[in-house]
Amino acid sequence: MENVTPNSQILVEIVRMPMPFGKYKGTVLCNLPVSYLEWMNREGWPAGKLGMMLATVYEIKLNGLSALLHSVKNSVSPR
Repeated sequence: MENVTPNSQILVEIVRMPMPFGKYKGTVLCNLPVSYLEWMNREGWPAGKLGMMLATVYEIKLNGLSALLHSVKNSVSPR
C-alpha cells in the first residue's frame, strides 16, 4: 500500500478558490452544494487539479467532515 501524506495546502486552496465555470461560477469550492458535487461525480470530474479538489470537497462533505473545511476557512487569512 502506498504511503500518502496529506497536503494541507490543498485544503487552503479549496476554501479560497472560486469555481471557474458552470452554474456555480464564482462560488468558493468549499461552499458548493452537495447536490452539485453529486452531479459532477456522476458526470465525471474535470481533468487536473480542479477535478482533484472538487472530488476532495465531495468526499469531505459525503463523510460528514464539513467542520474540517470550516476550521481551515477560519484559520486562514483572506488573500
